[in-house]
Amino acid sequence: MDLDELGRRICILGPSNSGKSTLAAAVGRARSLPVVHLDQYRHVPGTDWVERPDHEFEYLHDEATRSDQWVIEGNYSRWLPTRLRRATGLVLLDVPTSVSIVRYLRRTVFEPDRAGSLDGTRDRVRVEMLRFMLGPARENRRRYRLAFDEFDGPKVLLSDRAARSSFYRINGLSRRSR
Repeated sequence: MDLDELGRRICILGPSNSGKSTLAAAVGRARSLPVVHLDQYRHVPGTDWVERPDHEFEYLHDEATRSDQWVIEGNYSRWLPTRLRRATGLVLLDVPTSVSIVRYLRRTVFEPDRAGSLDGTRDRVRVEMLRFMLGPARENRRRYRLAFDEFDGPKVLLSDRAARSSFYRINGLSRRSR
């Protein structure tokens, strides 16, 4: 699918470390859309991933979704219906758990300034995150797929490396900031 068919309010979902932030940054650069990394809204900058209170996050989230143009990446299922009601297009990155784990290890060791990182915080390998990816994240995958299946608008499922590479190539996207 051509990126333009997804419109000017694009929601990107997928399991942790599936490439949501990288894709959102690439789409934002290519289409001059503001990019919202929900992890940056949910967590307090300069902390060790301390969450904001729900009401603060909800305010930031809802304010972003009211805009006319955006690429929002992140899951936060409790607030997903609000996002999907406003979205003109949806992308689901549905990568295997093993790929998510490898990406997580690579980014924590080699990519300190990755797209979507939390200002003032250095990612590090955490047992809690690995447990999350092996446990709750698997159930979340089913919820993301159900949300994808129920979404009425234009949507793209990227479930393997070939599909992701093709989507980047067809739409002239670059994984690296210029």
